Order: sequence, then structure tokens, then C-alpha cells
Amino acid sequence: MEYTHLGRSGLSVSRLCLGTMNFGPETDEPTSFGIMDAARAAGINFFDTANVYGSKLSRGATESILGRWFAQGGARREDTVLATKVFGTMSDRPNDGKLSALNIRRSLDESLKRLQTDHIDLFQFHHVDRDTPWDEIWQAMETAVAQGKILYAGSSNFAGWHIATAQAEARKRNFTGLVSEQSLYNLLKRDIEREVIPAAQANGMGILPWSPLEGGLLGGVLRKERDGSRRASGANAEKLEKNRDAIGAYEDFAAELGTEPGDLGLAWLMHQKAVTAPIIGPRTMDQLEAGLRAVDVKLDQAALTRLDEIFPGYKTAPEDYAW
Repeated sequence: MEYTHLGRSGLSVSRLCLGTMNFGPETDEPTSFGIMDAARAAGINFFDTANVYGSKLSRGATESILGRWFAQGGARREDTVLATKVFGTMSDRPNDGKLSALNIRRSLDESLKRLQTDHIDLFQFHHVDRDTPWDEIWQAMETAVAQGKILYAGSSNFAGWHIATAQAEARKRNFTGLVSEQSLYNLLKRDIEREVIPAAQANGMGILPWSPLEGGLLGGVLRKERDGSRRASGANAEKLEKNRDAIGAYEDFAAELGTEPGDLGLAWLMHQKAVTAPIIGPRTMDQLEAGLRAVDVKLDQAALTRLDEIFPGYKTAPEDYAW
């Protein structure tokens, strides 16, 4: 496993992050434990979750599964850089959501209980809160840092100007601010290249891409369609039809390189300078093992150029749409 710093911080994290959203609703607890043990054995030290994960069972169920895994001991917690999130509504109480100082404090304490730990390494804002001022947000986070309950702050699903504003307000307070941004980013979805990535880089933040294979569309969907093992449905079926030619060219290129399509999509992300670690969310052990292969895939400039031809990206704004 390779490691890198999380943004400008001194924190070392694995080049793959284990996403746990499927633990509970899609993957039972024993299998979830096995996946986490295998990920740890493979050198993945970076686990991502959220307070709202597990909602098909009950919100918080996924954090509770991680907490019971940590409680087994064997340095599981000590070996893990633990990231969770705050924002999502956990109940019908009017203050049980978003980023008020009250909800940050309450959500953090509840996550700590479920996770059976005394601190969160990376506490992330799951979405921008347009109703709460940044001085309130940062004051709450400063208090949590002083209490030793969190170490670093991160964002998720922020626009470029949200990042710039958050960091400017943090600097006024001589506070570290954000060290990472978790965004939708993959070969099919490259919108953040316009402004989010430049904003993150200018502010020393690492990018943590979620849905790195666009819901499986970059994981060999056409081959699976041909052999009858899987067919895209719903919104994915529409995306597939819209991008069928490009996805076909992509799968052909993966075969030419002698790699699996999913490995190629993850490897491309790890070759992007702004990216710290793609978040993989395996439901099964086989899916974890598939994700791990991508660490060993090395792409030269010719391969990267070919992928840009198949899935064109964006220039940095404003040049993307103006001179």
C-alpha cells in the first residue's frame, strides 16, 4: 500500500480509503468485520463513514458496526484514521441536522458513543449549510479540537466558493480550517475540475472522490451486460445509454492495457495530483480485492491522454467557458 499526506496536514493516509456506507444496509455485520480486517491487513488505514449511514436499518447503524469492530481490540482503532460526517438529520427534532453549534456538539458526542472511541480523526461537513454563519461553525469546531474530540476538519459536496469562504473565515481565527474535500469525481463526472479542485489545491486540501466508478458504470458494465451477470437499471441505465460509446471505448482500452475497467478507473484517480484517496465502498470481499488491485496499476502519459480523449474533462475556470 502507498501512503500520502491528507492535504497540507501531516497526517499519513493510504491511497485508498475504505468507504463503509454499505455496512449494515447491504452487507451484514460479520462480512463487514471481515472486509475491515482484510482492508487493514492490506494496509488501508483510512476509513470513512457518516452519522446518517445505515438509514435503511436506522441512522447511525453503520457507525455502530465500526464501533463494535474497534471494540474487538488488537489495535484496530489505533491503526485507523477515522473519518465521519455531520449534517444529515438524525431525528425529527428541529435542531438535529445541519451545522449549528448545537448540532455539531450533539452529533459529535453521539458519533463518539456509536464508534466507541474518544476522538474522530477527520470530522467532515457532509454538505454546506447556507443558514449557519462560519464564525459559529468554526467556534464549535475549535471547541471540539480543544476538547480533544476531533483532530482535523473536512468538507464534502462543497462548491469552490464555499471552500474559499470557509478557509478565509478560518484564517481570521488563526484556525487550521479544512484539510480535505470529499466530492463526486470520476472519469464520467469531472465537473469539479472547473473550480472545486483549484480551490482545494489553493487552500492545501486533498480531494477524496466518492463514487469513483460512477455507480459501477466504469466497472465493466458492458461486459457484464453481455455475459448476463448484471444490467444497469434506473438512472444508471439512462447514463449508460447516453455514454455507451465512450464506455465501450474505455472497456476496450482497459483490455488493451491488460487491466480490469474498475482498476483503470481507480488508477486514473490516483494519478490526479489533487487526489489523496478514492473512496471505495465494497459490499463483498471480492469487491474489496478488486479495489486493491488498482494501487498497482501505473499509467503513463500516453494512457492518461487516451483516457482524456475518451472522457474529456474541464479546464480550470474561467478558461473553461471564457478566455
